[in-house]
Amino acid sequence: MSCDDGFAIDRRRLLGAASLLGVAGSPDAAFAQAVAAAGMVTDVSGDAVAELRDARRTLSADGPVFVGDRVATGDGARAGFRLGRATELRLGEKARITIDRFIVDAGGTITLGDGALLVDKAPGSEAGRIRVRSSYGLIAVRGTRFFAGPSNGVFGVFVLRGEVSVLAAGQEVSLAAGEGTDIASPGAAPTPARGWGDARIRTAMAQVS
Repeated sequence: MSCDDGFAIDRRRLLGAASLLGVAGSPDAAFAQAVAAAGMVTDVSGDAVAELRDARRTLSADGPVFVGDRVATGDGARAGFRLGRATELRLGEKARITIDRFIVDAGGTITLGDGALLVDKAPGSEAGRIRVRSSYGLIAVRGTRFFAGPSNGVFGVFVLRGEVSVLAAGQEVSLAAGEGTDIASPGAAPTPARGWGDARIRTAMAQVS
């Protein structure tokens, strides 16, 4: 299956989701008025739900996700998503994200509320910059694979491929592959870039695999 095929959400699936979300009118009107599709669920292990317009739905593989969705995973759960044509997300257990904005080939913004997140944005893709916001700071990426979430008792960001810019408390840290930064608490500044040990990397990745 090509990336384009993976992003293309079946029209009937969108109509069903529009109906679930309470979009009124004829099927064509419902489709036209339906919230913008951001991508699709690639896999789910355990409980994962999304909420939009006060409608809550259980997520399953190949189902759509929408701009504005508030996504949550349960105890021991994992979930994967493809946004647009070139961005993959993985959530660990008890994670909370909001898909604030996502436009194919123009990038988007995701808010990480709780838990661990892995972002994998294909290198060389035409899609624009992805931004991940949290109470700890702002992460800006382009063609990058990185982890963000709890690590060693702090909020950690670690880059597996590419480069990441982390902005917190008015300070910016640039990370290259193999480097990470720690933010002790919301409002705290990020630590200087430094390598993470193998054990810490394995522990971080286990949260999202």
